[in-house]
Amino acid sequence: MNNKLYIAILLLSILTGCSDDFLDIPSGTALSTTVYFKTQSDFEKGINGAYAPLRGMHNDNVGAWAMGELRSDNTTYRYNPDYRSMIAGEFINDFLDDASNSVIQHKYVTNYNIISRVNHLLEPIDDVDFDANVKNNIKGQAFFLRALAYLDLVQYFGSVPLHLKPVKTLEETSLPLSPPEAVYGQIIEDAQQAAALLPNKATQEPGRATSGAAKMLLGNVYILQKRWAEAESVLKEINGYDLLPDYADVFDPGNKNHVESVFEIQYKEGNEGFASNFFYIFLVQPITAEEVSAVTGIAEVARTVEGYNIPTPDIIAAYEEGDLRKDASVGMLTAHGSPYPYIKKYSHAHALTDNTNDNWPVYRYSEVLLFIAEALNEQNKGSEALTYLNRVRKRAGLDNSEASDQEAIREAILKERRVELAFENKRWPDLVRSNKADEVMKAYGVRVKANPQAYYFPEGIPIAPAAFTDIRTLFPIPASETALRPQQ
Repeated sequence: MNNKLYIAILLLSILTGCSDDFLDIPSGTALSTTVYFKTQSDFEKGINGAYAPLRGMHNDNVGAWAMGELRSDNTTYRYNPDYRSMIAGEFINDFLDDASNSVIQHKYVTNYNIISRVNHLLEPIDDVDFDANVKNNIKGQAFFLRALAYLDLVQYFGSVPLHLKPVKTLEETSLPLSPPEAVYGQIIEDAQQAAALLPNKATQEPGRATSGAAKMLLGNVYILQKRWAEAESVLKEINGYDLLPDYADVFDPGNKNHVESVFEIQYKEGNEGFASNFFYIFLVQPITAEEVSAVTGIAEVARTVEGYNIPTPDIIAAYEEGDLRKDASVGMLTAHGSPYPYIKKYSHAHALTDNTNDNWPVYRYSEVLLFIAEALNEQNKGSEALTYLNRVRKRAGLDNSEASDQEAIREAILKERRVELAFENKRWPDLVRSNKADEVMKAYGVRVKANPQAYYFPEGIPIAPAAFTDIRTLFPIPASETALRPQQ
């Protein structure tokens, strides 16, 4: 849909209307914000609705994983010569995408959907009298969600329009692009407000944003801006969290919102419309029903399109011998009689096909520790940095890092992030911010072209010659958006 028309429709819709259940999807009831937001209950429903788009951003064939993992050397696709329809993920993987790519548009529009819902909520909230603690909690969650959405946008797109109030005219739908510095400044302001307003994890309802999550987001921005001392300071303020003893338990749906979870996207198995399904998207395809059942243990159907986010030989080789995370993260299955790897960390028991109970991790305490290590190392505090790095390694069953000088510790942290946070949408942003994207992905492309069958291409089918030749670190703003501002 043309985004101008899309936003015009938003002007006539409340974009909220959830039930009291945090997991509920907002209704399509058309009400203006001035009519709707009158009571505490209205704002509670409104903030529930602001979380809802996060689920859609990570499910299905246009999930955020395509730009966070598939773009990198961690995962790839299995080329299916018999299915050449919805292959937007291929172009993301091969650096052949353009402004018409559906994956790119989905991420962009979904983030602005979150921002729009938050802005409609924040504008009237201070003019409505209700419990001050509840109001502060709702405002804190709103500021966190807006900061999270803008952080996603600025990392992947660079300069983007900065909407901070509800759009009320068609002219307001096409704001000029704001430079990354301005976007980061707003993210910091929102995250700081969220950290001050939100309760800690011990007193917050499970699944909602907390002061710890807001501080983690703020620390993330400081890391991106290389403001190392500020990053160290705010990240060390995050307390009430710990590492689970067993890495595999981190992703078990039975442990949702556990002590290691700083923020995760909530899904719920069942027929209410809140289930996750990314496990199925990540399967190698084509694959028979019996071969899928061998993994899930339930009745399945054959899958005949194209499988995405398949672990590459490169990520598999990145695990050190004895690393307990490898078996928890990557499994092997059979597809049409041949062995292939699959992402195991999102593979758990469930009752119905395409209907899983797995949450999506956004921030975990292990990443807090690795960010602190990075901030310390960049301030020439290598010895202290290693204590945080080695804490993560110890849980993985590994010895302390042997890195000693600053550059070696820097490389060790980046490598540790790759395997600790594999398949959690961290690899591509890490390659970009470390200025390694061009070097790593061109070398990766050489390996793929030299032996496409090792990267799951059928015999006799090569990868496109133009693949991996132009390693762009930012994605194009969708064509539907640039059409609104042709002068930029």
